[in-house]
Amino acid sequence: MLKRIASKKIIVIASALFALFLIYLVPKEDPISLYEQIPKDLEYVSGDVKTSEVYLLTNTGLLGRATFVTSTSDLSVEEKAREAIELLIQDGKGESKVPNGFKAVLPSDTKIISIAYEDSVIKVNFSKELLDVKKEEEETIIEAIVYSLTEIPEIEKVILFLEGDILDKLPQSNITLPSTLDRDFGINKQYEFHTLEDITQVTIYYIDKYNDNYYYVPVTKYMNDDREKIKIIIDELTSSPLVGTNLMSFLSSNAKLLAVEQIEDTLELEFNSYIFDNIEEKNILEEVIYTISLSVADNYDVEEVVFQVGNEEVYKSVLKEIN
Repeated sequence: MLKRIASKKIIVIASALFALFLIYLVPKEDPISLYEQIPKDLEYVSGDVKTSEVYLLTNTGLLGRATFVTSTSDLSVEEKAREAIELLIQDGKGESKVPNGFKAVLPSDTKIISIAYEDSVIKVNFSKELLDVKKEEEETIIEAIVYSLTEIPEIEKVILFLEGDILDKLPQSNITLPSTLDRDFGINKQYEFHTLEDITQVTIYYIDKYNDNYYYVPVTKYMNDDREKIKIIIDELTSSPLVGTNLMSFLSSNAKLLAVEQIEDTLELEFNSYIFDNIEEKNILEEVIYTISLSVADNYDVEEVVFQVGNEEVYKSVLKEIN
């Protein structure tokens, strides 16, 4: 979901209302005196609000990238992981933090037995109720967990346990799972290949909308295509919306990717001027930057994306700062 300041405003407004309540609660006190007792650092509280992302079900049945306010910025990796998972559990401890338009995906009676982190790998042991779902929901649950946990910067891989045993197969769908999971597992999968040879896997982020808020939905496509992944990403984002979905892209159909170069941890992308929303101001829509940058992050081992037009750098996206 795009950067929001709503949570910050709520904190400030709530603090102000509480202050007014104190004034009217004790009318005999001098209002000015009471005002002076209000902590003057209230305005700075909103500046400490931290957010993170999880993947929750949307009203279209897909997993979307949802932003929530974390409890504190001083959590350990295990605590961050637990907080993220609690948002995924229906009627769980994190229910109040689930944004409008989203809903949790894990069964309500799911328990987190233990969490352990070491060397970029998180191990989570769930109760057996985790997979007490319909056959077609099993894979979605794994996708939501893996993608939500790997949003945490320190986590690259996930090992899932069920009552102490490594989860290596989904019981109803019979899907075999690798012992160590990462984003290569895919999400919101679509299969568009015609032969089992030369299959390319590429994850592309699209945009969906709930009321007036936009959020991002990743779709992992499996296709017979030998082009560079970034070219597939741009071509998909400039083409027609996905059939049977509300997903969209704000990238102009006239935008063209002219050149690609990876230099160490940076992917340089040169476009024609149609990538601009406003050519005179050389402005690129935030939604365009995010759909491309998030897609690059899932498909390339780089840290930055540089947008160029006419050999001039017009924007640099630092992938670890995208939220």
